[in-house]
Amino acid sequence: MIQLKEKMKKISLKTIANELGVSSATVSLVLNGKDKNGRVSKELSRKILDKAAELNYVPNTLAKSLKVGKSRTIGLIIADISNLFFGALALHIQSFAQQKGYTVIIGNTNEKLNEMEHIINFLLARQVDGFIITPTEKSQNLINKLTVSNIPLVLVDRTFPELKVNSVTINNYEISYKATEELIKKGCRNIGVISYKQDHFHVNERKRGAVEALKNSGIFNPNYIAEVRYDFLKEDVSAAIEKMVNENIRIDGIFFTTNSISINGVKSLINNNIIIQKDIQLMCFDENDAFYILPYTIPFIKQPIKEMAEKAIDLLIEQIDDNNNELIKVIQDAELVTNEKIVDQ
Repeated sequence: MIQLKEKMKKISLKTIANELGVSSATVSLVLNGKDKNGRVSKELSRKILDKAAELNYVPNTLAKSLKVGKSRTIGLIIADISNLFFGALALHIQSFAQQKGYTVIIGNTNEKLNEMEHIINFLLARQVDGFIITPTEKSQNLINKLTVSNIPLVLVDRTFPELKVNSVTINNYEISYKATEELIKKGCRNIGVISYKQDHFHVNERKRGAVEALKNSGIFNPNYIAEVRYDFLKEDVSAAIEKMVNENIRIDGIFFTTNSISINGVKSLINNNIIIQKDIQLMCFDENDAFYILPYTIPFIKQPIKEMAEKAIDLLIEQIDDNNNELIKVIQDAELVTNEKIVDQ
């Protein structure tokens, strides 16, 4: 016969006070460490602490946060936690937040606007002190509502230039231009670019940088620019690769503009029996451990993820502490890691 455990009774300050025959105020002074003037004897303090431990007393941090006006929690909203970039970003943000005495509550949107709105409302109900967000497409209104309400907020990796909101991003246009130039320097003349079909500023900047590098070299071909859908990433990348490798003038270089596109692109090339870095030169966005176990080296753009996370936390806490109301948009430099640097590592 299955026996259901009796629901655990919540232990309050009043419960401990009644057990010891003292006031709730006295118990509160001891358990909250506020008896700095020694108004409670050491003997009674020890009894209160022992009774709290015996009864498994757990402080009501939410109620406490309502009294002091701060919960010491941060809401982190990530676009796709399965993406290695966002996973690393979340890990570093959580680490830096803990160093500052904050707990991070993480929500994942899967690039869906309605999920982002749901998570924001949930976190607001949890009384978070502020938000760090990698926003979804077309989420300007949600972001604007937070800023108008004077809720501490930092956008990271992505931003909306038209909005007055603090952000931490990278030099997407410049590093993409430089990455495409690297393919040209290797002798590539038929270069494909595969990017997301999204209206994200950072995605558009990466594509713009690559296209302008090709145009300035006189080798731009619009037929070699492919856009893929997030919800059909694997299928769309495979279709784009198959089209490129079967063109009459076969491409000899590809620039993948995101981590997720890069991984799927490499898999598709292998499935099409393309010898990477011989038949086709590659340039990928973001470092990936898989690049180090392949029998060839793959150049990539390395984003300063740790530095981005630290700066985002610093900017947010400055807002929470009311130490800085100035609008700050940080643009950090990404690094182009070439074959030579990969070998050195």
